[in-house]
Amino acid sequence: MAARLSEDSRLNVLLLEAGTSDKHGVTKIPAMMTAAMQNPEFDWRFRAEPDPSLRDRVDIWPAGKCLGGGGAINGMAYIRGLPSDYDRWAQEGATGWDYASVLPVLKRIEHNERGADDYRGGEGPLRIAEGRDHSHLVDEWIEAAVDGGVFRSPDLNGAHAEGVDFVQVTQKNGVRQSAAVYLDAALKRKNLQLIANAQATRIRFDGRRAVGVDYMLHGQPYSIDAARGVVVCGGAINSPKLLLQSGLGPAAHLRDIGLDVVADLPGVGENLQDHPGAQMVHDVNVPTLNTDARGLGALKQALTFGLSRKGLLAASLGHAHAFLRTRDELDAPNVHLIFSAYALDFDKDGALTMRKQPSISTFAHVCHPRARGHVRLRSPDPLDAPLIQHAVLGDSEDLEMLVEAMECARFIAGRAPLSMHITGEVRPGWASSNKDGLRDFLRQYATASYDVAGTCKMGADAMAVVDHTLKVRGVEGLWVADASVMPSLVAGGANATAIMIGEKGADLVKAALAA
Repeated sequence: MAARLSEDSRLNVLLLEAGTSDKHGVTKIPAMMTAAMQNPEFDWRFRAEPDPSLRDRVDIWPAGKCLGGGGAINGMAYIRGLPSDYDRWAQEGATGWDYASVLPVLKRIEHNERGADDYRGGEGPLRIAEGRDHSHLVDEWIEAAVDGGVFRSPDLNGAHAEGVDFVQVTQKNGVRQSAAVYLDAALKRKNLQLIANAQATRIRFDGRRAVGVDYMLHGQPYSIDAARGVVVCGGAINSPKLLLQSGLGPAAHLRDIGLDVVADLPGVGENLQDHPGAQMVHDVNVPTLNTDARGLGALKQALTFGLSRKGLLAASLGHAHAFLRTRDELDAPNVHLIFSAYALDFDKDGALTMRKQPSISTFAHVCHPRARGHVRLRSPDPLDAPLIQHAVLGDSEDLEMLVEAMECARFIAGRAPLSMHITGEVRPGWASSNKDGLRDFLRQYATASYDVAGTCKMGADAMAVVDHTLKVRGVEGLWVADASVMPSLVAGGANATAIMIGEKGADLVKAALAA
């Protein structure tokens, strides 16, 4: 958003970033994502409330706290969602956000290694590449899926969005890329200024017009005036939090915690969505990245990455994926599988670590969850953590679809040629061999997928926070442009779609300022 707005030399743009630069080893070396997540220097580490659908478990939700946002710490899979997801947005009141309208914007983002075509871009700022840590197990997972009747799509982000394919990643020459690449050239412009480590605390209003922003920098309060307007791009947790802190939201909630009401917007913080998911892990009888991560193997991998930017340290979270329908009556895929030629475990503190045994994993999740949660304030203190309440498996249909997704993952693992390498199912394990066993496993081990969206949704109904131009309803000079504006969550992931929202949103803000 900042980069595209600054292309207009008549605009002076200030970018306030609560974190710091993304140019750091743990954010640039792909396999260091486990070191970036849950590191307070790069991750907000939001603490959700106890989840009754997961036996009151308390989870930590990661969110990027540096330039590039979530794309600077995520698994790097570049997945746009399904074309029907965007058509559904238009049906939900987001006029002009149907697939035909957003496809040119999605193409504008990409410099795709596969080349430009009717669906993919070749000249954009963000590099989209094939994974550089290739394993024969990835090919065998795809072969097993095809043997089981899954369509072999040439590109799940292209003309055939249902089936199985390799995962493309946001990398250039084996090094992570995020939306921060937009700033590489933009920060050389005289009309764009960046202030890092600056946490926005309140949007100031003159009547109903946004006229400035208060922020904290190194523990000291500052304030800046906005001559033309304010754009909020904090993500699906921080954006509604900032709006609430500024007096925009459900009037009763704001008054309860002692804040003045600027605009009664009941949808601010509501409609929180995330993909419910779970990991299936199998041990195998051939080396994987797990075995390469220890001892002399780790030294060899470090040398490989240093010389060729390949191998373990170039690993993304997923290597192949599939969009599938588990029910004949559905007109679009309802579950998503991501296969990795390695497996992760959780340590006693809940942090991700590499499993010690040679293993593979499949993360299964539900494409279009029905469960909804919310984000609210705990107190008037803008530095206080937000209150996040979401029952990941709070809708029984989500639970059943996740059971079916796990059954699909197990079905593929049980087919040749992949099955010849599998020595045992670690999670869920054969104690969870039927639907009841899987339900019990999921109630204990399912997680959110950290694709949070929807909390400042776009539309025209009473719960919409922004209109189809991303302008906040009920006030002037204020826009929101991030995953929070999604009326409903897209399948697969949120990062590619969030970048598209920034691209298209910049066009809309420019048009509004020129009017």
